[in-house]
Amino acid sequence: MVGRLSAAGGLRLTEVHRFANRPVRLPDGLRWDVLGLYGDVLDGLAQAARSARVVSVGIDSWAVDYGLLDASGRLLGNPFHYRDTRTEGVADRLERVLPAKKLYGITGLQHLPFNTVFQLAAEGSSPQWGLARTLLMIPDLLTYWLTGSVGAEATNASTTGLFDAREAVWSHTVLDRLGIPRGLLPPLRFPGDRAGTLRPEAAEATGLPGGTPVTTVASHDTASAVVAVPAAEAGFAYVSCGTWSLAGLELAAPVIDERARAANFTNERGIDGSIRFLRNIMGLWLLTESLRTWRSQGLPSQLGPLLDEAAAAKPFAALVDPDDPSFLPPGDMPARIAAYCVRTGQRAPREPGAVVRCILESLALAHRATLRTAAELAGRDVRVVHLVGGGSRNELLCRLTADATGLPVVAGPTEATALGNVLVQARAYGLVGDVPEMRALVAAGERLRRYEPSGTESAWAAAAARVGLR
Repeated sequence: MVGRLSAAGGLRLTEVHRFANRPVRLPDGLRWDVLGLYGDVLDGLAQAARSARVVSVGIDSWAVDYGLLDASGRLLGNPFHYRDTRTEGVADRLERVLPAKKLYGITGLQHLPFNTVFQLAAEGSSPQWGLARTLLMIPDLLTYWLTGSVGAEATNASTTGLFDAREAVWSHTVLDRLGIPRGLLPPLRFPGDRAGTLRPEAAEATGLPGGTPVTTVASHDTASAVVAVPAAEAGFAYVSCGTWSLAGLELAAPVIDERARAANFTNERGIDGSIRFLRNIMGLWLLTESLRTWRSQGLPSQLGPLLDEAAAAKPFAALVDPDDPSFLPPGDMPARIAAYCVRTGQRAPREPGAVVRCILESLALAHRATLRTAAELAGRDVRVVHLVGGGSRNELLCRLTADATGLPVVAGPTEATALGNVLVQARAYGLVGDVPEMRALVAAGERLRRYEPSGTESAWAAAAARVGLR
């Protein structure tokens, strides 16, 4: 994505290269094709060089996954995918060394089986582990290949389970308890820092000048997306909705207590030292995996007609907990949804439209429960929900979320992550001011849609109770 900031203060994004991100299942597990991704990054930068005068480059990606480098800086194998099963049971084994309560008290991190800390514990028996000298999260790895500079950006570091949420430093307590060498983790960087400039080889491959700066952004994609939430007032909640739904609040300080741990809330870093107090919800992964399954079976898989069928389907006919562990791995999602319904005494949806209705209503219920709990734990009043990311294009999901929460939902921007990335770069070069000014730019330049709640609270409360929500 190329972002252009005009003299008049307008911000415009242009997509110059889009590419697939397909994991590869090898005999030893599910891996990312990070070499292919880097090749596409170079291709995208080459397209950008042909269309604009590029003054800065910034990289964001998903969280928790990493690459290991040896003493010479070589990558020790393609990174594992967080949906790989190698971390099953690891958290239980670590409990004896570092109890979950103690770990949460330091990191404030939601317990998820694929957190980096658990991946590293699973890594300990591999041949690569003995050779590893540096760990780089995915955006830091790509930045290293572009620049030759090693560092760890803080918003992504905060998702690892190795980061002290209060002090904003790597936790030596966690590292030492788990036997992870302190030197494995590189120095921290923060959004707006200069990461380096393009290496000659990267400049040649892209056509960009060799001195082109690579700027550290909020490299966790959700952190970048929250930068671009077009909120003009306090009292907002957000849902960054794509493969995952990240639902929560922006706070000035972490909330780390037993109630937050029991509710499985996370405290991750945001821009300017803010805290993203949120829960990860399984998100539109359930829908995209269903579409992929139907496509492979030769069934209709066009999203538009399926959403029309879902809108006309019977409300609350079947509901699931999106965070049920059975939905985490890739596979036949409609069959898993049917199995969940049978297991919980419900009639399984048969038609694709009914399955889509089930998924979207279940996500809306999860948004409702998560945002209500976040507000209680943080002592905040929420007056509006900003739904950003790819899910903001799903009108039915936006409408159901407004009805479920009983709050207005402002949908958009779709490309919130890219906007936040570009805005942090622009601020580093003095082209834009503080976060409110960034958000005002987004609000002025994006087409936002507002959905007022119209549902019946008693019906949503009864539906929530069916899946153990609130």
